Amino acid sequence: MRYTVALTGGIGSGKSTIANAFAALGVDVVDADVIARQVVEPGQPALQAIADKFGDTVISADGSLNRASLRQMIFSSPADKQWLNNLLHPLIHQQTRRQLAASRSLWCLWVVPLLVENNLHKLADRVLVVDVDPATQLARTMARDNISREQANNILAAQATREARLAVADDVIDNSGDPAAVLPLVAALHQRYCALATLAEQDKKHEHNDTF
Repeated sequence: MRYTVALTGGIGSGKSTIANAFAALGVDVVDADVIARQVVEPGQPALQAIADKFGDTVISADGSLNRASLRQMIFSSPADKQWLNNLLHPLIHQQTRRQLAASRSLWCLWVVPLLVENNLHKLADRVLVVDVDPATQLARTMARDNISREQANNILAAQATREARLAVADDVIDNSGDPAAVLPLVAALHQRYCALATLAEQDKKHEHNDTF
């Protein structure tokens, strides 16, 4: 398994901007949100299981998952939400492990929005938190998703607190300003992670040699 850095941050923090900057430096990126969409694509067993459970109203005309309809159905039913999590989380975890194992860059970036909420930080070698102040989060989320302040506040309230994310961070990027301003910091962190990954690889070889 490659040396793995988990990237997380609240909604509107700019995780994708930071992930794309690392990808431009040649780092393999494994994104939990992308995988979550892949496991429910048309033709996947999970999509059929969801349709069997909730009915055809959760399937759009093009055969894809109607996320808005599904969200509405599980919103007021903790049992249905739990059923969905029990179905999808093992599939997402399995695909994540497969993609991390297939990584060929010196270290791998694992983008996990719900890292803290799902207590996954211990599965990574290092945790990088993209941090912005709540006012910036609100403004960006309202502008990006075209939603009201109340809706944006509700999303923020449902996520882990800023303090909880920072508590598990090994490294922090302040992404409150101009996206271009963080590029030098991304480059510096990349160098640090390359060095840490090299050290970790050397330690593994020493351990392997010591057992024979």
